[in-house]
Parts: sequence; C-alpha cells; structure tokens
Amino acid sequence: MMRKKLFMIISSFIIFLLLAEWTGYRETIAVWRGTEPTTNAFEWFKTDASDALMKRILQEADQRRVPPIEPRIDRVWKLIPGYNGIEVDVDKTYQLNHTSAEGDPIKFVYKELTPTKSLDDLPANPMYRGNPEKPMVSLMINVAWGDEFIGPMLDTLDAEQVKATFFFDGKWLDSHVDMAKEIQRRGHQLENHAYSHKDMSKLNEYEATQEIAKTQKLLEEKLGVENKWFAPPSGDFDAETVRIAHSLKLKTVLWTLDTVDWKKPTPSSVVEKISRKVEAGSLILMHPTASSSGALKGMIRVIKERGYTLGTIDEMVSTNRVKKAKVEGP
Repeated sequence: MMRKKLFMIISSFIIFLLLAEWTGYRETIAVWRGTEPTTNAFEWFKTDASDALMKRILQEADQRRVPPIEPRIDRVWKLIPGYNGIEVDVDKTYQLNHTSAEGDPIKFVYKELTPTKSLDDLPANPMYRGNPEKPMVSLMINVAWGDEFIGPMLDTLDAEQVKATFFFDGKWLDSHVDMAKEIQRRGHQLENHAYSHKDMSKLNEYEATQEIAKTQKLLEEKLGVENKWFAPPSGDFDAETVRIAHSLKLKTVLWTLDTVDWKKPTPSSVVEKISRKVEAGSLILMHPTASSSGALKGMIRVIKERGYTLGTIDEMVSTNRVKKAKVEGP
C-alpha cells in the first residue's frame, strides 16, 4: 500500500512538470517563485541562485558585460556601423560548469547583444571606415580599366584566404563579363562604381542617376547581384550623389586608406604605408595595377600581423563580433 502511494505521488509530480512545460503554467509558477520563467520546467531544479557556483557566475557576469555600440554619424568619418556587445549566458555557463570541482576556474559562455538601431535607421551619409572597435580591415578594389593584373590578384587573395569587395565600372563590366564572373566565382563581393567614371558632383540629377542605375542593372542582369554599395569614381561626390544612391537603395562608401597605386608607387612603399597607418575598421582602396598586385601579399601579411581579420564591406558593417587574431611569434 505504501509503495502504491509513493508511486502515485511521484507520477503526479512528473505529470505536473510536464503540464507546466506544455501549457505555459511555468510562467505563472515562476512569478510565484520570484524568478524569470525558464525555457524548460525541469530547469527549476538545476539553476538555483542560492547555489555557490551560481553565486560566483552572477558576481562575475556584470563585470564581464560589454554593452553594444550603436551606429552613429561621426563629425569626421560620417557613417559608423554599430557593433555587438557581449554578456555571460548564465544558464549555459552554469550547465557547462556544474560538474566541475569546487574552486575550479569557471569556463564562461557568452551571447552577443545587438544594438537597438541599424545603419538603415540613420540619415543617408557616406561611410569612410568601419567601427573602430571591430578588429577587421576591408580591401576595396575599384575596377574601371584592363584586366592584366586581376588574375594574379585573385590568386594572391585565394592563397591568403581573403575575400575583397570589387567595385565595377559599368562600361568595364559590359565588356568583361567573363572576368567579372570569375571574380564572382572566387567568392568576392561585387558592387557599383558608376557607369563611365565621371565626376559625380558635376552631373545633374538625371545624369547622376543614370550613371548609378545603369551599373546597378548590369550587376543584376549579368551577374545576378543585388547591389548594395556605391563607390563614387575618383572619390568625387556631393550631398546629392549620396541622396541619389540612397534613393536607389544603395549606401555610399569611400575609403580610409588609399594606396594611390595609379601613381605607380613601388610595391614595397605601398606595404610600408599600410603598415604605418592601418587600424581596426580601415577600408583600403586599390585598383588592379602593377603596384597593388605586387604589394597585395605584403599588405595582407602586415594586416594579419596586426591581429586584424580581413573581410568584405558587408562583413565589415555587420554588427557581428570578431575576435582579434593571435599573432604568432617567429
């Protein structure tokens, strides 16, 4: 008889837990307990805040929290992307460490905290750099003439496992579709560099719109690319240029560092310049020239030695966190 009663009590308790899980009553019970509802009713008996391990985790959680950085318009750099913060995932940290011996170091599990706003929430502005807290650098390759050095540059990028963002002049794209497809096949980001390399600030609204829209259409028709970014030829633009690009659902991007490779500097001088000036968030401008082709491997190595990851423009503006790479000694 006693066993029968004990069996009924245990069975009732299990049924109660399952009902709480399936019907949502756990939220009500959580209120009675003065805690936040958990995702699983059985977790009530795993993470008791009075537990010594839980106390240690909670004590350190506040100190380890890094708030997210909101996107903003900087006085000098204009559009600056946001960047995720981090905080300790208390439940997962507890579950990872609850079988550890008392006094063992805690292995913390983190989750990212997203900003409340995005770039799309800000007024149209050009972007000259990424978020300075994100240890990433982007290579911008503007293509408006020739293809002699594109193959060697693609091979270097492949060898170094780096993806760049190529901005195509529309006239070049129209006559070099196969090369553009090869760049695409190698996994690089493809964007808009206007149609005929004119100074955008000198064009009227109709002409400026056509310059951007014609290349936007080519990217879609020839390559199936959904164009997101516009890089003004020669860096020439005005407020109307930015507004027109915005009306076509494009953001305007320029650069932080310029290789000035059209002046035919030696590859070693280009590498030395990047070595001195590169920072987290740098956007580096180059073209498919002998100077940049010769300097590319050295530039990438220098950037990696600084502990920075190399990514596309899309990866740069993403709020996803990136760990600073560990630089290995000689």
